[in-house]
Amino acid sequence: MFLLSRLFLFLTQTADERQKVRNDAYLAEATDLYDLEFRMRKLDREAAVPHPSWQAAR
Repeated sequence: MFLLSRLFLFLTQTADERQKVRNDAYLAEATDLYDLEFRMRKLDREAAVPHPSWQAAR
């Protein structure tokens, strides 16, 4: 049942929503303020580099 609910969520979410969830989870793993700032800068740098639509950003 869990797998079906995850599959349904995957199919109903847009790519932007999935990326936001991944980014939020990544930021939530920060151990302190410096780590959080480092992760925020890393995400900003990755967002600034244009990627072709066929190439995954990570």
